[in-house]
Amino acid sequence: MKQGLHPDNYRPVVFKDMSNDDTFITRSTINARETIEIDGVNYPLVKIEISSTSHPFYTGKQKLVDTAGRVDKFMSRYGNRVKK
Repeated sequence: MKQGLHPDNYRPVVFKDMSNDDTFITRSTINARETIEIDGVNYPLVKIEISSTSHPFYTGKQKLVDTAGRVDKFMSRYGNRVKK
């Protein structure tokens, strides 16, 4: 393997699923603007919209995630069409 391809600044980072407030700690090089304290230790915080704890594929539950009115926009464009 070539040397120097991978970054050296891996550190523990907290990812927080905003749809169900689940958090998990993993190592990452991502830049974070916020921090969170867990068990007395401050970690960089990255907020995400969906993770394996809320994704329908992993949970087996269908959940409609409509963050920007996309479903309504689709229905207004294509939902009222009549087949010929």
